[in-house]
Amino acid sequence: MESLPVETRFTEFPLRQYGGFWLLEVMLNGVAAAETSFQPRPSDILLSSFPKCGTTWLKALAFATLNRSTYPPSDEHHPLLEHNPHDLVGFLEIYPKLELYESLPSPRLLSTHLPYSMLPHRIREQETGCRLVYIYRDPKDAMVSMWHQNKKEKKNRLTFEEMFDMFCEGRCVVGPQWCHAGEYWDESQARPEKVLFLMYEDLLQDTVGNLRTLAEFMGCGLSRQEEDDGIVQQIVELCSLNNLKNLNVNKSGTTLLGISKDGFFRKGGTGDWSNHMSPDMAARLDKIVKERLEGSGHPIISRINAKATTSIGSSNHGASEAKYIKE
Repeated sequence: MESLPVETRFTEFPLRQYGGFWLLEVMLNGVAAAETSFQPRPSDILLSSFPKCGTTWLKALAFATLNRSTYPPSDEHHPLLEHNPHDLVGFLEIYPKLELYESLPSPRLLSTHLPYSMLPHRIREQETGCRLVYIYRDPKDAMVSMWHQNKKEKKNRLTFEEMFDMFCEGRCVVGPQWCHAGEYWDESQARPEKVLFLMYEDLLQDTVGNLRTLAEFMGCGLSRQEEDDGIVQQIVELCSLNNLKNLNVNKSGTTLLGISKDGFFRKGGTGDWSNHMSPDMAARLDKIVKERLEGSGHPIISRINAKATTSIGSSNHGASEAKYIKE
């Protein structure tokens, strides 16, 4: 590990560059342990994401949907009412004792922030039935959310502009974000039966519709009777940001990994980047993402192009430039 390039500015914990990505040292140890020891099962479901892209919400939705027979969403003692989603769905690469996963009943629900290329080879093999669900978010909003979490946990040692520059260079946890997303997108196109690619913005706009897709992919499709009985809406409400954010269990304390629980919940919306980035900053990041993903069919490209078309000829550039917040 000592021979790998190191970055010490982004967080209080050093990042190491490995395989084209910047990983926390504890994650690198986890990569090696998972590669050696983790034995996937055909029924496993792995939730994958870049940090601050809807990970907590996806964990809650997947857990509640997959386990709705054992834990009805209307149950007043539902695990999500008493535990943070991250303590119910553990990280493959950070959990210190991988052998504990062996005791979990099937289907197991796990999560990861690792790039696809760094997942254990047994998960990536064609014959493995293990399914992956990836959630993607506009990198501008992901970067702003990352900034706020670091600020809340008093881990910011950089100005917003400095962190933005580092993000654009890919020097952040499991960055570059566009390469991370690109790997999963390519796999979802090559093997849609194995990798489901969800857009955070679409999930916000049509939670019920995307929940149906998620349930079907996980092998526990929602029946018409369940929909008629209101089960789907109960899951959506149970897992809503507003509900999770206001639960006592998520207002204080830390997860099993020592991360402040309230740091996982902020606005949960889209477009907040416009309150923090100047138009030039946003255009710079969009250009980087477009250069990496253009030609892949990734839906973010059409959104970037639509945004660029809309902004052409705008006479409010100066006003917008002055809008963003200096942190």
